[in-house]
Amino acid sequence: MTFPLVRQKGASPLDRFEMKRIGSLGVKRRAAAALAVAGAGLALVLAAGCSGKDEPAAARAGRDQPVPVTAAPVVETTAAVEFRTFGTCEANQTAAVKSQSTGVLTAIDFKEGENVKKGATLFTIDQRPFEAALKQAEANLARDTAQYDNAEKDAARQKELLRQGIVAQGDYDQARAAADALAAALRADQAAIEQARINLSYCTVPAPFDGRTGAWQVDLGNLVKANDVTVVVINQVQPIQVSFAVPQRQLAEIQKQTAKEPLPVKAGIPGQAGPPEVGKLTFVDNTVDRTTGTVLLKATFENHGERLWPGLFVNVTLVISEEPHALVIPSRAIQTGQQGTYVFVVKPDSTVEVRPVTVERPLNGESVISKGLVADERVVTDGQLLLKPGSTVAVKPSLAESAAPAKSEAPKGSEAPKA
Repeated sequence: MTFPLVRQKGASPLDRFEMKRIGSLGVKRRAAAALAVAGAGLALVLAAGCSGKDEPAAARAGRDQPVPVTAAPVVETTAAVEFRTFGTCEANQTAAVKSQSTGVLTAIDFKEGENVKKGATLFTIDQRPFEAALKQAEANLARDTAQYDNAEKDAARQKELLRQGIVAQGDYDQARAAADALAAALRADQAAIEQARINLSYCTVPAPFDGRTGAWQVDLGNLVKANDVTVVVINQVQPIQVSFAVPQRQLAEIQKQTAKEPLPVKAGIPGQAGPPEVGKLTFVDNTVDRTTGTVLLKATFENHGERLWPGLFVNVTLVISEEPHALVIPSRAIQTGQQGTYVFVVKPDSTVEVRPVTVERPLNGESVISKGLVADERVVTDGQLLLKPGSTVAVKPSLAESAAPAKSEAPKGSEAPKA
């Protein structure tokens, strides 16, 4: 490709030669640039041609290969309507045992933290002063009894003399009054003896109910005063109570159901394996807490294994009622997107579709669905990240199904042993 030189009028031969050299140099540079562009284009065409042989086949193979997933059916069942919260264990009965007499602690008849039966002796106070007081009251009664007998005889004699006219009426009245005063003294003596016996009985302190003792608060040999310090605290843990609160909006339904029968309550201990303890709702408070808008409830548990302990925090599940014909799916099948919750439904042709659902409430690792599914449909529970609408899936057995032992078949020709 050539470019004509511009001839300028009046240019010298040297100038014309320089302009011709510069023009030829530009032509060479433009030709080199054009060759470079053409080479790059050819490389792209060759690369596209080479990749075009393999990429469509690989993409086609990826599209045709099923995505491995696990699935679970939509189950129609009777689901419990539950309210979940937390609660605190409380002793069914608590007694702060104190001495009702003043004296020295002479015996402690229990071990710290052991179970005691109702009426069992817990501790003993020095009985000698109270035994002496009882003997003194009994002696006073004997003395006054002798005086009373003599006064009654004297009053009888004065009455006979009055009838014969030997003594005046005043003498008889005086004898009668003396006898009556001694009769009142006898009754006072009898009351003093009864009080002395009561004080003596206070020296031996029994357990007020079946329960578990706490730590000693007073050591042996110390002087204890009547109604002063607590010697030991006893808690009744069989049965035991769990207190918890529910929102006031639940109160009407709870009252309706408790009118029929006591509602079951479950108490699970955080961090402990095993099934929760099961009890009955036994108390509904008579007022709503205005600061929190909640109502205090209490449930009673037999607590035979003593898993529940006073002061322990537990997870409480109050079973309010049961809902028949509820649709239940595993909670892990539910996905959340910009449009809300949805699930992948496995169609009969092993493809999936996205189905929006409405979750009514959770239920022990599962969810109750109020809208979006029908019974016996299958929903994907694992592998959703690789799916899109219309994807082909290969449903694999879940871990629980894989762990289940296969049914053994008897060898052909064998017979079952006869009984």
